[in-house]
Amino acid sequence: MAKIQSPELCKDSGVHEARKTQSLRARYVYGLIFFATNLLAWFIRDYGAKVFHGLHHNSVCGAGDSKCFQSGGVLRVSLGCFIFFWLMFATTFGTRKLQGVRNSWHSGCWVLKFLVYAVSIASPFAIPNIFIQLYGEIARMGAGIFLILQLISMLHLISWCNKRWMPDPRSNQCGLFGLFLSTVSFIASFAGVAVLYILYVPNSSCVFNIFTIIWTAILVKIMMAVSLHSKVNEGLLSSGIMGSYIVFLCWSALHSEPRTGKCYTEMKIGKDGNWATIISFIIAICSIVMATFSTGIDSRSFQFRNDEMQSEEDAPYSYEVFHIVFAVGAMYFAMLFISWELKHPITKKWSIDVGWASTWVKIMNEWLAACIYDDVVWVCITDAVTSVFLCSLETGLASPIEETTYK
Repeated sequence: MAKIQSPELCKDSGVHEARKTQSLRARYVYGLIFFATNLLAWFIRDYGAKVFHGLHHNSVCGAGDSKCFQSGGVLRVSLGCFIFFWLMFATTFGTRKLQGVRNSWHSGCWVLKFLVYAVSIASPFAIPNIFIQLYGEIARMGAGIFLILQLISMLHLISWCNKRWMPDPRSNQCGLFGLFLSTVSFIASFAGVAVLYILYVPNSSCVFNIFTIIWTAILVKIMMAVSLHSKVNEGLLSSGIMGSYIVFLCWSALHSEPRTGKCYTEMKIGKDGNWATIISFIIAICSIVMATFSTGIDSRSFQFRNDEMQSEEDAPYSYEVFHIVFAVGAMYFAMLFISWELKHPITKKWSIDVGWASTWVKIMNEWLAACIYDDVVWVCITDAVTSVFLCSLETGLASPIEETTYK
């Protein structure tokens, strides 16, 4: 006999579903706010001195362009964005249910929040320059934390793909789609290494580029060998995706090298139009926003326990994790716009994340990604070897006892 739900239960379920939809849509609004802040930072860096003449009369800014425009303007906009998302983090911390004031504040009240955002962006332009420079030093550490969070999210995505598309070794599943993705990933990885060698090694004097590319190829081979270890047997998909990510980081590092020297070539259309630089800049802006957004919504990657069951009254994601990722993301985009340099920042128009400091940050990020992945896999090997050793030890201890009992 079919059960008939009461109207009250149906009504409550509809309310929870509407609140959940509103909460999910709010993520995209925050993403648009973050995207607009990136554009504002770029505009103030490149064109702020020509447009906002009134700021020169501000005692904090002075007559120069470095304090409130160029690198100083980027840091001030970044600080304002950080303040806004930090306030959102503080006011939504601990929100777990869809009902309540804090959930409504996160998902609605947009007029009030836009006022808070405007005050947050404007207030750093009244802060003395010495505190802005201090924020720049802190932003370096915050940007490094953001890269680590992004790497954790990437590892979580790889693990999800491996569990979804690779067959269980104890089952008789074929896993053709997983095998296909593995093949494509490794072909793309090694083809990418070849393309990097063609683009960034125009002559044999580019020793740094040659070493970086060859070492990247070695890291991809090591990850493939470790994943196929008999004690791990994780298959090629996880190492293939991670290998492609490693090659991407290598390309990003080489692309961030200074635009001078014999190892850099650029494509131009006409005499003055550097279309590759403009396209790369637009792609970089979108990549910053997408990386921050995808890391922010992946709150389960940063939980110690992922086995907790969710009810329809629970929030669909962690609000505090979402906002704190956007807060450190504000620090991250500041470092990209000034190329991680505080004393001698590179603020050329349409440039982003260019310079030796940016190059080395990305190379260290690539090596860290490979080390963390291999450490995770080696933990699996160690656990498997330890289990086999304990099992054999228990068997060895049990044998004399059985023999004595038999005698």
